[in-house]
Amino acid sequence: MADNTEKKQEPQAEAPVKQAPRADESKKKQKKDDGLKKQVAELSDKLAKKEAECAKEKDSYLRLMAEFETFRRRSAEDRLNLIATASAKTIEGLLPVLDDCERAIAMLANSSDEAAKEGTALIYNKLMDYLKTQGLARIEAKGEVFNTDFHEAVTQFPAPSEDLKGKVIDVVQTGYTLGGKVLRYAKVVVGA
Repeated sequence: MADNTEKKQEPQAEAPVKQAPRADESKKKQKKDDGLKKQVAELSDKLAKKEAECAKEKDSYLRLMAEFETFRRRSAEDRLNLIATASAKTIEGLLPVLDDCERAIAMLANSSDEAAKEGTALIYNKLMDYLKTQGLARIEAKGEVFNTDFHEAVTQFPAPSEDLKGKVIDVVQTGYTLGGKVLRYAKVVVGA
């Protein structure tokens, strides 16, 4: 036990004193910082380039979508116009048949053959009713003021009275509209 008491307390080692960094370490740290700054600058440049590319691609995408939307809308309009045009051409081809029916009805008006009158009128009415369902409308011209939007003047004739000047005196060929658009102008005689 005597050994226990005889133990002398040994002086504790002092904490090492920090020494100022050496010049070599300072240069290394400076180089490391410069390298990191260079990498950050390179990465910033790459990021800016990628953002510019992304913006360019986004702009290109938006333009492409706008062009496609325009194409889709035009295609739908063209399809509707094609259907309307095909219908107009078909109906326009039937107008001479209507003219012939009108002439036949006018010729049979003085005839005593009632069956021929009824048959011709029946055919004309059925054809005209069907064409009306397709949008065909007759241009009423006789007695109306001459209008170049609907009438085509074939000739001018001296008006029998003052109130008929500038008005349609006679209709040479009936005009028709289809869906509000003139399919065939009415050929008329205008009072002068």
